[in-house]
Amino acid sequence: MDNTRLLLWMTFSLMLWFTYQAWVDRYPTPVEGVPLTIASEEQTVQSVPAIQNLPQLTQPLTQAAPLATDAGEPPRTIRIQTDVFDALIDMQGGDLVQVELLDYPIDKGLAAPVRLLNDTEQDRWIFRTGARGLSGENEPNHQAEFVAEGDEYILSPGSDELIVRLDWTTAGPLRAQKVYTFRRGQYAIDLNIIVENQGDEAWSGAGYVQIFRHHRPVGRSFVSVDSYSFTGPVLYDGEQFEKLDVEDLIEEPINQSLVGGWVAAIQHHFLAAAVPPPMEAFTYRAAAQGGEFTLTGISNTVEVPAGEREEFPFTLFVGPKLQEQLAAAGPSLELTVDYGMLTILARPLFWGLDRIYRVVGNWGWAIIIITMLIKLVFYKLTETSGRSMARMRKLQPRMKALQETYKDNREELSRHMMDLYKREKVNPAAGCLPILIQMPFFFAFYWVLIESVEIRQAPFMLWIGDLSSRDPYFVLPLLMGAAMLVQTRLNPAPPDPIQAKVMQIMPIMFTGFFAFFPAGLVLYWLTNTTLSILQQWRINKVIAD
Repeated sequence: MDNTRLLLWMTFSLMLWFTYQAWVDRYPTPVEGVPLTIASEEQTVQSVPAIQNLPQLTQPLTQAAPLATDAGEPPRTIRIQTDVFDALIDMQGGDLVQVELLDYPIDKGLAAPVRLLNDTEQDRWIFRTGARGLSGENEPNHQAEFVAEGDEYILSPGSDELIVRLDWTTAGPLRAQKVYTFRRGQYAIDLNIIVENQGDEAWSGAGYVQIFRHHRPVGRSFVSVDSYSFTGPVLYDGEQFEKLDVEDLIEEPINQSLVGGWVAAIQHHFLAAAVPPPMEAFTYRAAAQGGEFTLTGISNTVEVPAGEREEFPFTLFVGPKLQEQLAAAGPSLELTVDYGMLTILARPLFWGLDRIYRVVGNWGWAIIIITMLIKLVFYKLTETSGRSMARMRKLQPRMKALQETYKDNREELSRHMMDLYKREKVNPAAGCLPILIQMPFFFAFYWVLIESVEIRQAPFMLWIGDLSSRDPYFVLPLLMGAAMLVQTRLNPAPPDPIQAKVMQIMPIMFTGFFAFFPAGLVLYWLTNTTLSILQQWRINKVIAD
């Protein structure tokens, strides 16, 4: 096997892979139409035999009213402030309709925080929660009116917990509360829907949680890391994590009865998830219409005798994809951090990066250190390859002599070259081994840097203020290109003149190609190349002596 030819094919395959990742159409185009309402959800209930006894609404529930606009009076809301949230709860429905993440600015250096939930007409993304009764009359659903003792709740200094109680306004025998529990430093929110039967007859009903979102796929861009990540609805069925295509949901809604599942609307680095109790059976529905999708989890119908009460607990997660918090909030919720096919490598890499970061306090140095550790693990393997390359370099004069002698007879040239390799115990394919080893780790590092919100806007040093974005002055790509050029000079020159020229321009091509990649990824490749240069230089010196 010709070592240089294989190396070239592998290099071009690498470039094609990234081009494909950047430009492939991973997102469907929104379909214009009428917004989806819960009425369509109710029609679906009747077609599923296992859940025929779920509460039916006497009239369709429409979308919740939007927040304040210039055109009308604002609905009454209460404000929730913790160390990580600035949120609004709409009293019509008693649901979260706006959440701003105080520790996550939209752009580095700007004060405006990321807003996940929103209740504007063109960009609606809200929770809907409540309980529905079999009679369909006077029930605490997400259109019911709630009241609270105050209009602003603030997590006080020294407190680790903020509890917000909302009471359902009704004159009937049924009473209901929504109790929200916010915790310091946490993006998981406990919601407990309490139904109390003060009447003379039993009440039957079910609790539900719903995520409603206007679907706006991120446009494709070669230079935007946001366009590399999936944006849309996802479902976990207790065993497998599935990204749902909105266009497919329009044609074929999903209805599944599961234990240990959850639903979420995700985007790059952030998500809003609804997690029912993991040991209880819930019916999950996913449907879409008119460029909007709805994800619903409905409990089994329960009977509440007169004088008794029933609780429907849920966990709502609204915030960044912090893996430790996700894992604590729900079963396998950390799967929303989508590392793709190389998850088996990416997760250990992130674990190692995170542990090193906790010691050094800098993600850039963590990347450099873990690159050195990876290099150390494979040192002996790459050393064997390096020795073969050094011997090939030493054989260059004899190889050129054979080329001159048999320049008109390629068959004889190949035979004599192979004889030379055998006599000198040189493997021309051994030089590909380092590339084969590095490529899976390179791809895994790529997804770790793209998907891990922990590294979002993380500074390194000097001009590198964000390792998850490109180098603003392209210094790292230029240094990487220079390092690759030095590495090329240390390796034996290809026998074919055309291949030799391609190898010479390869560093230039890679410099341009890497210019728009995350600075952290370029830092990894620069560190790895520099270590390879040092290793190969030492081996060449030993072999030459």
